[in-house]
Amino acid sequence: MSDSGGHIHLILPDPVERAACFRLLARGANRVVRSFASADAWLEAQDGARGGILLLRWRQPGPTSGAALLDRIAGRGDLIAFVAAERLSFDEARAILRAGARDLLPAPLDPRLVRRTVEAALDEWRERERAAARHREAAARLAALTPRERDILEAVAAGLGNKAIARRFDLSPRTVEVHRASMMRRAGAASVAELLRLHFIAEQDARGGNPVHFGAGAAGGAAPRL
Repeated sequence: MSDSGGHIHLILPDPVERAACFRLLARGANRVVRSFASADAWLEAQDGARGGILLLRWRQPGPTSGAALLDRIAGRGDLIAFVAAERLSFDEARAILRAGARDLLPAPLDPRLVRRTVEAALDEWRERERAAARHREAAARLAALTPRERDILEAVAAGLGNKAIARRFDLSPRTVEVHRASMMRRAGAASVAELLRLHFIAEQDARGGNPVHFGAGAAGGAAPRL
């Protein structure tokens, strides 16, 4: 199986459920699937260093609970987490989603639902990673600009012409033209349009938001019973 994409991390204490989900996710697909019997085993293996999709049972054996694991991975833009549970109180469900889980899946898990959910999430994960890579490249190229050039780029992005920019920064229009040419050279941009594209990409959030859904509605599943 290839290591080029996001890993699928299964943290499922029940060995039958874990094996069934593993088999279906690994079948006929070029992906890496890793399975663990507990959150502690996952942490001990340091598998969390790999981004991708994480599916965990809310009730975990051992010291590290499902809540503690979500807390450990909070803010990880390279992980999309799903939580499986049989019964949850309203407060528990709300806490899980607020902690950053993408969705709640009903348990016992249906491997077919798991596969549909994970494959859709992998498509999103790959797009997020591509967007993050574009963001890093744009930020790196614009990092070569001087502070004055950054100010002028902001003005160009705001739609100001050379004369207006010159008045704003008390420069001559010719000096503004020199700065614009220098900006393109430093950033490796072939045109002002490309320079602006880099600026807008760099201004965007590197990974986008993390919208949550309840009950795997997009995958056709039912929410855990409350």
